[in-house]
Parts: sequence; structure tokens; C-alpha cells
Amino acid sequence: MTIAEKIPPQQTLLGHSFNADLTKGPYYFDGCDTLVKLFRQRCLELGDKVAQREKDYGIWLSYTWTDFYEHARLIGLGLVSLGLKRGEVVSILSEDNKQWIYTDLGVQSVGGIASGVYTTDSAAQLKYLVNDSDSRFLFVENDEQLDKFLSVRHEMPGLAKVIVYDRDGLHDFADDQVIFLDDLYALGRAALKENPNRFDEEIAKSTPEEVAILVYTSGTTGPPKGAMITHRNVIASVIGAALTLPVGPDDEQVCFLPLCHILERLLTVFLPIGMKSTVNFAESPETVFDNVREVSPHVFTAVPRVWEKIYSRVTIMASEATPLGRWAFAQAVKAGMKRVRALDEGRPVPLGTRLSYGFWDFVLLRNLRRMLGFDRLRRGTSGAAPISPDLLRWFKAVGIVVLEGYGMTESSGVISVNNLERDRTGTVGPIVPGGEVRIAADGEIQYRGPNVFHGYWNKPDKTAETVTEDGWLKTGDVGRVEDGFLTITGRVKDIIITAGGKNITPAEIENRLKFSPYISDAVVIGDKRKFLTCLVMIDQENVEKFAQDRKVPFNDFRSLCAAQEVRDLIAGVVEETNREFARVEQIKDFRLIDVLLTAEDDELTATMKLKRSFVEKKHKRLIDEMYG
Repeated sequence: MTIAEKIPPQQTLLGHSFNADLTKGPYYFDGCDTLVKLFRQRCLELGDKVAQREKDYGIWLSYTWTDFYEHARLIGLGLVSLGLKRGEVVSILSEDNKQWIYTDLGVQSVGGIASGVYTTDSAAQLKYLVNDSDSRFLFVENDEQLDKFLSVRHEMPGLAKVIVYDRDGLHDFADDQVIFLDDLYALGRAALKENPNRFDEEIAKSTPEEVAILVYTSGTTGPPKGAMITHRNVIASVIGAALTLPVGPDDEQVCFLPLCHILERLLTVFLPIGMKSTVNFAESPETVFDNVREVSPHVFTAVPRVWEKIYSRVTIMASEATPLGRWAFAQAVKAGMKRVRALDEGRPVPLGTRLSYGFWDFVLLRNLRRMLGFDRLRRGTSGAAPISPDLLRWFKAVGIVVLEGYGMTESSGVISVNNLERDRTGTVGPIVPGGEVRIAADGEIQYRGPNVFHGYWNKPDKTAETVTEDGWLKTGDVGRVEDGFLTITGRVKDIIITAGGKNITPAEIENRLKFSPYISDAVVIGDKRKFLTCLVMIDQENVEKFAQDRKVPFNDFRSLCAAQEVRDLIAGVVEETNREFARVEQIKDFRLIDVLLTAEDDELTATMKLKRSFVEKKHKRLIDEMYG
């Protein structure tokens, strides 16, 4: 049978072809059934067109698809010459940069399995991930990450070599187990000279059922587990994302979320290869807002914490404006909210509202979007954690469309997502084409589709706990489907059953609290207790400004949280939130977490999601205080 005979009937979108019936395999995107075949096809097709941009000494430099292919080839062949075999794992410990994805595709192209490690992980966590994945090689970004390896090297006997990207601070360093990226490139060039066709031959060997990448879960419910994502999963995810979140060859996007996370991997590596878009690497998570202003992307995806931060920044700027400026901004948002309400209710926007919004958009809102770097933005997307519907409405009111989606590591990315044609605020959108959702007897959302992962690496028992016997992925989330839109109401394990027997899902209450510019995060407590309480993380920037404007004395974050005026401020937010909920769902007391949390802390995942169990355990004293 020829390749053409294997390919099922196709449909097209933006010049790309893929399966007409997404419920059946095999799956092809532009005639390719694996990511690495599609990668090779794109690089040969696009050649000198720009694939990525990255800043060096303050200047944006461009790198072509040819650069992408050549560097991936040298890395892949260099690893083969060092002994990498098909099916073996290679770990990558680095911030986002072009070398990260050069390594990712180089490893996959020669049949290896790429596995990312968060740069916020400790040396002990690195040891666990390397050993659990049986990694043969480890790439590290710089001397800081190399130090983690050196401190636990004797506890990782399976590692053959460590490859360092950046030589800064390591020019005099020498170690038999450690080489630099330039050394690996030299090995790759020697291998290429010996057999110029080897790389292409390895790509041709790739099959849809081979594992392409390992993505480790965040470890909120025990030790992290390596989810095996196959090439079939990846191609199905590319098709699903292309149909719901399409990008074009002229689109610019910014990469700043960790590439270890399946969402950023899908949107920065897989989808741009499929759809030919250009990726701009942020210099660091701290500079992302500056980089967005410089790039002015057409599409932008972020976790809720980032969208909340943008909202907080605008709120601060508005509060610092002149009285006329504050009035004008309030009027602009008011006009935008009227328009959003009409659209949410499915009715025509009244002429007066259209004229009012058009005026304020012309004189104020378009300048706001330009200042934020969103003047060309066609679509923003939020994922990886729940986001407040009120926050989404506010963004739409100022002319920034943010679409909420839903997925998980085990679904290789997206399960459902709102899109520009079908968007219902408060839901996570329609199910992606080719996927199915059912609601179990306990309210759990279960999903089936071609992007469901192959299982957990070396953990068949955990796989059996996550996938039902008839092939449905147990998401652990509670929700419902109405009119084709999926709504998430909480986590199965997070459902609070009060002492009075009332079932409460805390996510909606927490999201409402987080819409306040003064609250960064919140955890509602109350399981097996008589009433609800809450642990609150304040937004440092906004609360500091509140305190400074009112001459409230403080000298650090802890003293800021201890100030009575700050406690009264948060009490007001809690009281206002309580008005929107039934009596049994109202918060009776709260405490402020008076330490700043970062991704290095146990309480937060690398994508800035609170780990409820860690928070409750670490701050047990505060919880006990609230219950006397």
C-alpha cells in the first residue's frame, strides 16, 4: 500500500490538509503522520523564512527554518554518536530559548524521547526526574543549572553525558561527564560528514505510535508522573489546535511559559511547525510585558496569573491618572461592559452603545491596547487553571478578546476551548473536533479522543487509575455540558462537604475573590467543618500602592499583611463577594498568607497554580485559628 492510499479522506484549512473524519485514524497533517516528518517538510519548504526570534544584548535576532533544521540535525546526530538509541530519554533543564526546541526536535528526529525539567526544580527533584525517566543524557542551560547536577551526580548512575548550552562562568571548567553544546555540534558535524543521510533516515523511521515526548505532571497528588505523548497524539493535537486556535504564517507569538508544560509545548513547538508561524522568545518571565510591547503579537496565550497581573497593572495606572483621566477610563470600561453584556446575552448591541463604545475605543482604549502591546492582538487565550469570568468580561470591554480553554497533560493539550466564532464566557468552550466528553455518576468529566496519552512511564498501575477500561480519560474535574459548551465547576478532590452535609465547589468563590485587584490568589477551606473560611494571598503591587496612598506604615511584605488597614481592605472584598453567594457558601473568616510565594515554593506549581493540599498543610496554624 502506498502512502497516498494510507491517508484517509482530507479536509483543508488555511491551505493545510488533515483528516476529514477526526474520530478515525491514522492521523495526518499535510501528509505527515509524525511531528518530525512534518518538521523536516516545513524546514525544507520554508528555508530562509524566519522561524524564531531571540534577543541578544538587547537586539532581536532572527533565525530561519534552515537554522532550525541544521541545529536540530547536529544535536540529533551528536547524541547518536554518543550512544543515544531509539526510545531512550533525554532531559532538558533550561529556560525557554531556541536551543531548547533545537534539542527537542533533534532528540525526537533520531527516535529519542525529549523530557523537560522546570528550572525552578531543586537538585533533589532533578535527580528524581532523571532517574524516573531513565534519562541517558541531560541538557542544562548554564552554570546555575549545572550546579544542581553536580550536587547529585552520584545518585544518577544512568546518565551518560551532560551538555551545557551557555559557557559563561564555565570557561575553565573541565569534567569528563560534561561537554558544551559546541562540542556536541562538532560531533554532529563529524557524523554528518560520515553519513549525510543518517538524520533523514532516522526521521523516516518514525511511526505514529512511538513516544515523542515525556511531560511530567505537577505532582499535586503525589510524586510527578511522566505522561507518554506519542506522535499520533501530537499530530491529533496539532489538528485540533489548528481547527480551534488557528495561526497563520504571518502571525507573531511570544513564548514565555515553561516549555516543560504541555500547553506551551503545543503552542510554541507543535502548532508553529504545523501552521508556519513565528515564535519570539521572551528574555525572561520578568521581562515578558516589555517583550510583548516590542513584538506586538497577533496571538498570546498565558495562565490566569499573567492576565490578572495585566489587569492589576492597568488598575494601578488608572488610579494614578488625573481626575479627568480616571473619569474617562471609567466611562470607557462602562461602555465596553454594556457591549459585552449584550453580546453575552445573544442580543444585538444597541446603537447608542455601539456609538459610545466606538468613541471611547478611538480616544482611549486603542491607546491602552497599544501600550500593553496588544494593538495587533487577534486572540488571547487562557489555560492551565481557572480564570474569573468577570476578568474575561473586563478584557473584552477594553477590546482584548481572551478565550478560555481546558486541557491537561494527559490529553496532550486541549480538550475544549472557546473560539472567535463560538465563545461563551464562564465556560471552557466546545470540545475539540474528534474528542468526546461524558459526565460520570459522581460528576467527573471524562474525555476520549486521539490526543489521549499513551500512559505513564513505567507506571501501569497509575495509568489504570487514570484511564477507564473502555478508554476514557478520568480528568479529576467536575463539570457539565450545556449547548455543546463545557463548564468546569471544580476538582473532584477539592469538593468541600461541610459538617452540615452541603457539597460546595470552591473554585467559583475563589475566582470571584481573585477578580479584586487586591487579591492574587485564594484557597477556600471548610471540608467537614461548620462554615467556610479562606486563606488569601494579596497582590503585592496593588496593596503596596493602597498602603502608600493612605500613608500606612510597613517595611516588608509581612508587615504589609499585618497592617489593620490592609486587613480591612480584604475584609471588604470578602464581604462584597459573600453577597453573590448563598449563606452556606459565604466565607465567615479569612487569614492572609504573609510570605511571597514563587514557583520554587511547595505551594505553587511552575505554572503558578496553588497546590491546595500543600497550602492547607503548611498554613495549618492559620486555619486552626479561624476555627478556634
